[in-house]
Amino acid sequence: MSFEDYKGVYVFVQQVESKIDNVSFELLGKAKELANNMGTEVTAVLLGSKVSGLYDELSKWGADKILVVDDPALEPYTTEPYAYCMDSIIRKYKPAVVLYGATAIGRDLAPRVAARVGTGLTADCTKLEVDAETKDLRMTRPAFGGNIMATILCPEHRPQMATVRPGVMEKAKPQAGFKAPVEVVDLKIGAEHKNVDVVKIIKKVSNKIDIQDAKILVAGGRGMGKPENFKMLRELADVLGGEVASSRACVDAGWVEKDIQVGQTGKTVRPSLYIACGISGAIQHLAGMEESDLIIAINKDQYAPIFEVADYGIIGDALTIVPELTAKLKEAIAEKEAV
Repeated sequence: MSFEDYKGVYVFVQQVESKIDNVSFELLGKAKELANNMGTEVTAVLLGSKVSGLYDELSKWGADKILVVDDPALEPYTTEPYAYCMDSIIRKYKPAVVLYGATAIGRDLAPRVAARVGTGLTADCTKLEVDAETKDLRMTRPAFGGNIMATILCPEHRPQMATVRPGVMEKAKPQAGFKAPVEVVDLKIGAEHKNVDVVKIIKKVSNKIDIQDAKILVAGGRGMGKPENFKMLRELADVLGGEVASSRACVDAGWVEKDIQVGQTGKTVRPSLYIACGISGAIQHLAGMEESDLIIAINKDQYAPIFEVADYGIIGDALTIVPELTAKLKEAIAEKEAV
């Protein structure tokens, strides 16, 4: 394998019904940084059907070039056609790095592509950087249940591949007016590349906002005592115009659903305000929320690790403080509206 032949940082663009997932924009921003350190370019790989309307968005958020496979067989997502396309593109264009979002689709697709092209894959990365000497990609992810952070390299194979957790990377500043050149890749997706037919898609109806999109989060931990006490967190979140989140302990206890879990085994969030109620602050939880703009911690243990990352700390029982805080906020809002 001649490493000189492998150039460029490629980002798999996840889109569903012609809407690009936010993690793809985050990856483009990080890819731009990596590419600058490697002296190369960022290429967005867009697979789907009738996706030409997405070119400008990809240009805006960091793609220097766009590779497209536009075929009816690519909508909706199924494993085999997508794996075939990514495998074909990697063999033809020889990228040095390929990044995927650690989503349901990314986690399904990336390992299959890695196996086909004969390279490694680092899953669920929380940090990516370029080695100053070798220019190899340093991929960092939690290991041993999140108790250590392992940095993994792929020095003997190309491309270097990783899936990256949504919410971990920051989007780059948008490039207004830039138009990335588009190359349409001519691939024939035959019956041999499609072994599943999607008969029907049933969407889950939910009025909740994804906690990764929420600007304000009120999160509860084991200190909330029982699932019924999450109602007081919902009341506080409603007053603030936010959403409720949770630590892993509450999910494992069956108090709340998995989709609101914050942490290494849950979701990574970056809200403007994060209120941690009865959360001790284990390293696994901190890794999922420590990049929040403003963190307020409420815990009766003054030595709880959560206070080390909090901007403001309240030492006391969350079961007492949260209702009082909610009442005071309601009063303040009512006074403001009365003026």
